Amino acid sequence: MSDRIIAACDGAAKGNPGPAGWAWVIADAEGRPEHWESGPLGRATNNVGELTALERLLEAVAPGASLQVRMDSQYAMKAVTQWLPNWKRNGWRTAAGKPVANQELVQRIDALLAERDVEFRYVPAHREDGDLLNAIADQAASDAAATQQAAGTALGATDVPVPAPQRSAPARQRSGAAAEKRRRGASAPGSGSRTIKAKFRGTCPCGKPYGVGDPIAKVGARWGHPDCGPAAVPDASPA
Repeated sequence: MSDRIIAACDGAAKGNPGPAGWAWVIADAEGRPEHWESGPLGRATNNVGELTALERLLEAVAPGASLQVRMDSQYAMKAVTQWLPNWKRNGWRTAAGKPVANQELVQRIDALLAERDVEFRYVPAHREDGDLLNAIADQAASDAAATQQAAGTALGATDVPVPAPQRSAPARQRSGAAAEKRRRGASAPGSGSRTIKAKFRGTCPCGKPYGVGDPIAKVGARWGHPDCGPAAVPDASPA
């Protein structure tokens, strides 16, 4: 068995630019998500979120450790594996002579990559047959962008984010019966999203837990019991 650490990272922006966030996930020796972290970026672009996610992941892993990074961002991956050497030779200018975008972030990542054993692997995003670690990182980054709050195992989180339902690959036309089933699921009480089975344990915004295999749906910005709507979420506002 390889000693290489398997991880994924991703960024998100609601509006691009807009409220943004970043996240990374590290797997255990069996490939199961073990540690994760996410954080807000205020107003930023998707590209900034994706590069920041990589920077924070590299900071979290010991320099001497072998690492495989799974990403769905073509931009961030090509920036550090293909374009970076030419940018450095050209004095941090692109082939068109323009200043490199997000230069400070790329330079910090370049320094973190120095003398490290890092393998980058591209994984398609939002796919039912896609990479689970990447899907979790994608959801955590999206949650951080929406809430503008940091989260993760180091902050006491006991459950990993549950990825939103993914697209089929390849996309196919669905039958009228399947469409009707989705329509009914979307109109179920609670969040207004269709119901799925939880892949991990979690806690509904109502405060009660759900287990692996339990039906869950979107309740606000989180996942929870399909019957729980906004009225079931405790009011955390000051009295």
